[in-house]
Amino acid sequence: MNKFSLILLNKINKYKMKATKVQYTVKSEFVKQNVENINKVMSDLRQLNNADLKYSSFILDDKKSFVHFVMTNTEEAAKILNSLDSFKKFQTELKASNPEISPLVEHISLVNSSYDIFYI
Repeated sequence: MNKFSLILLNKINKYKMKATKVQYTVKSEFVKQNVENINKVMSDLRQLNNADLKYSSFILDDKKSFVHFVMTNTEEAAKILNSLDSFKKFQTELKASNPEISPLVEHISLVNSSYDIFYI
């Protein structure tokens, strides 16, 4: 293991970074609303400007499957997303839309990265 990997692993262990991947497929008629809901969540997160929370959302080639990645660096940051009204609305409307494929939540662990995810 190289020096960079050891430093990265020490950062992860010290700060207990948590990462989650969520993937689901919505019906075509719900795509636009889902994107709007995601954009509102992202806007709210940008306003909070919390360096200990990273959240990204992607749409797949089929234009109706979404993948979200959430990384938190502190316990406080881990609580932010679920406390946002915009995120609650996003979750409620997603569930009510009866997705073609329900959200699959997976807790993932970082092996390595070509960039710093969280700065110390």
